[in-house]
Amino acid sequence: MRLPDFEAWAIFAKVAEQGSFSRAAEAVQLSKPTISKAVGRLERALGVALFNRNSRQLSLTETGRALLGHANRILAEAEAAESEAKGGTLKPSGLIRVAAPMTFGIRHFSPVLPGFLERYPDVDITVDFSDAIIDLVAEGYDLALRIASLADSALRARRLCPVRLLLVATPAYLDGIGRPRHPRDLQSRKGFVYTNTSAPGMVRLKHEPTGKDFVLSQASRLRANNAEAFLPALEAGLGFGLFPEFMVSEGLRSGLLERILPQWEAPPVALYIVTPASSLRPVRVSAFLDYLVKAFEHPPWCDTEPETIPAPA
Repeated sequence: MRLPDFEAWAIFAKVAEQGSFSRAAEAVQLSKPTISKAVGRLERALGVALFNRNSRQLSLTETGRALLGHANRILAEAEAAESEAKGGTLKPSGLIRVAAPMTFGIRHFSPVLPGFLERYPDVDITVDFSDAIIDLVAEGYDLALRIASLADSALRARRLCPVRLLLVATPAYLDGIGRPRHPRDLQSRKGFVYTNTSAPGMVRLKHEPTGKDFVLSQASRLRANNAEAFLPALEAGLGFGLFPEFMVSEGLRSGLLERILPQWEAPPVALYIVTPASSLRPVRVSAFLDYLVKAFEHPPWCDTEPETIPAPA
C-alpha cells in the first residue's frame, strides 16, 4: 500500500496560502523547482489539476478548493504534533488566517492586533472581514470570530464574552413619538431592520421582572445586511433599531442615544472563537487564541449607558 505524499499535500497548502510558488518556496525555505515538482507530483497522483496557472496569476481550480481543507488539516496537525513533541518549545511563526465580522472586526478586533504582532514578530495575520458565515475548513481559515447564539456544529467554539442586543434611538426621536411603555407601542413605528438573520425584523423580547415574552415585528424605514449602515440615520433621529452593544455604547455614554424599554431584553448572544474540530493546532494559533481570551476578558463596551428610570411593563 502506497502512503500518501504528505510533503506534497503540505506544500500544496502553502502554495494556496501564499498565492504563488515563489512566495511558498521562500516561506518554507525550499527552491521554487522543488515546490513546483511537489505540486505536480500530487496532481499526477490525484489525476486532476489543483491550480490554474498562467504567467500572471495562480488560482485554485474547483477541485483544488475542495481539497484545500484536507491539505490545511494535514499541515496544521503536523505542525501541532511537532510542537507537542518538543514540549511546546517551538517559537510561534508563520501565517494565521482569520475571518471576522465587518463592524466588530474593524472597531474592536483590529485594535487588539498590534499587541499580538509586537509580542510575536515572526507571526503574520491575514484577516477577511465579512458578515457571511464561511466554511473554515474548506476556505483554509485557522479561526473565526462569530457573534451569535451558536447551534451545534462540527467546529470547536470558545465563548469570549457576552454581547447584549439593545433597542435604541435618539432622545429627540423618543421625545417626538413618546417613550414606549411596552414593545407593542413600537409596532406602528418604522425602524432599521438587519437582514442577515433567519427572520429579519422579528425581535423576541422578554420582560425581566415578570418573564413575559413579546415578539416585536419591526416595520422598516431602512433595511441592510450590515448594521453599520443604520448609524447615520439612527443618529439623525429617523428611527429606532436593535443594535449590538459594542456599536452603540459610545452613543449611550454620551447621551446621543437612549435605550428603549430597558427592562425588556433580547435573547443573549456572545462573542465566540470558532476553530476546526481538531484539538491539535499550530503553536502560533494556540498563542493567538490565548491572547484573544485575555484581550476580551473585560470588553470595553459593557455597561456603558447612563442610569435610566425603568419603564413599566
